[in-house]
Amino acid sequence: MPAAERDYDVVVLGATGFTGELTAAYLAEHAPDGLRWAIAGRNPDKLEAVRARLASEHGVEVPTVVADSADDASLHALAASTRVVVTTVGPYLLHGEPLVAACAKEGTDYVDLTGEPEFVDRMYLQHHAQAVETGARLVHACGFDSIPHDLGAYFTVQQLGSTEPITLRGVVRSNATFSGGTFHSFLGAASRAKQMRAAMKERRAAEPRPEGRRSRAVAGKPHRDSRTRLWLLPLPTIDPFVVARSGAALAAYGPDFRYSHYAGLKTLRYTAGAVAGAGTLSLAAQVPPVRKFLGARVPQGQGPSEQRRQKSWFTVDFEGRAGDRVVRTRVSGGDPGYTETAKMLAESALCLALDDNPTTSGQVTTAVAMGDALLARLQAAGLRFEVVD
Repeated sequence: MPAAERDYDVVVLGATGFTGELTAAYLAEHAPDGLRWAIAGRNPDKLEAVRARLASEHGVEVPTVVADSADDASLHALAASTRVVVTTVGPYLLHGEPLVAACAKEGTDYVDLTGEPEFVDRMYLQHHAQAVETGARLVHACGFDSIPHDLGAYFTVQQLGSTEPITLRGVVRSNATFSGGTFHSFLGAASRAKQMRAAMKERRAAEPRPEGRRSRAVAGKPHRDSRTRLWLLPLPTIDPFVVARSGAALAAYGPDFRYSHYAGLKTLRYTAGAVAGAGTLSLAAQVPPVRKFLGARVPQGQGPSEQRRQKSWFTVDFEGRAGDRVVRTRVSGGDPGYTETAKMLAESALCLALDDNPTTSGQVTTAVAMGDALLARLQAAGLRFEVVD
């Protein structure tokens, strides 16, 4: 359906959840005049409460749309009514596919904040081809997973401006608390390691490779960096895979692009504790009753206070090498898991709806789908992308 014939430009699904309401509040403050947008969820009473808060706190009246991830008809109606759907309803492996399917069929752009590799791989296998046919752009990982890393790598590659092979390293640091949604996604992924590897292998066999070039996510080893004096711990997150997919799609990343992804920790004691803690949690997630107990201890839909979020920060430091040239850059901002994630999610939706983006479709990364336009939006919104050395 032509964009002019759709009711909305952007709809936020999951607006009654913690991050969903933050995203709606961001749009209430920053959406341009004339943007046709709405909030959606499965509970009409909770939707009405969010609508009332947006009106009283931000002076914005927005329509509400009832849609349920368990009701395919409602999701197809939602997708057909808007140009872009933003969803915060996770874990996505449990709740996400019906909406992806609806958007792929209806030619509707889709944005989420998932960090679940298996979900993203399975959505590529099952819905990428139809999205290419309908023109839908399916853009996963538009929150802290993985915009600072994907666009940070994109920004660093631009500074290098090299036609030689590029080796890039990203190091993440933060003082923030993780979200309930992130914790539940981690538990789900840890309990499905075999299925996650199978989906990754199946995608690798099906996805075309760039001709005459290659782009890889390279797992590093724990080590101490002599320049930063940080202990670097490889992060088994979705981020390096997203960066490598951007590298495969964009010729500017050079003939041979390699990316490694780390957490930066100050002491060996913290590093050893992080390794032990992650290992113990991964093992515990294999036992269903224990997984259920842990999930109940960190409920979804809740988050830290505004005061705690205001004290939170993150940095991602990149070091790019091409031949004899070295460039160091940094992406930084405030609370990554909630405040900045809501900002990144909302700005991604606005970028898809309003900006002059590259012509593309199917499942694509933020760098491929929006690139310079989203980078400019996020810089204007307060995220810092800077050359530090």
